[in-house]
Amino acid sequence: MSTETFSWLPKVEPVGNVEFRLKSAKFGDGYQQVAEDGINNKTQSWPLTFVGDEVRIRSIVQFLDRHAGAAPFYWTAPLSEPALYRCKGYQPTPMGAGLYTLVATFEQAFHP
Repeated sequence: MSTETFSWLPKVEPVGNVEFRLKSAKFGDGYQQVAEDGINNKTQSWPLTFVGDEVRIRSIVQFLDRHAGAAPFYWTAPLSEPALYRCKGYQPTPMGAGLYTLVATFEQAFHP
């Protein structure tokens, strides 16, 4: 199966989190040695909010359900190139008048 691309646009101004995974060792004299942990030590996660009618939100939910938190998909984060992400869960909220909000966090994934 080919890797799908997530193409829905979230609500404006998402705030991402970029972290560097590091290994460190502290010594008795106050010196600390720090090194990158692995070849993919930079990871991103993006809490995203989608707002729309039932048809739009249902199509996003179906996409996320199809991947079931395990299968990665392509998504392009702001200031980044397309990369693999996973979504382990989401929170749908009915807002009334046929509108819904869907909150989901995309976490960067890597090829083995």
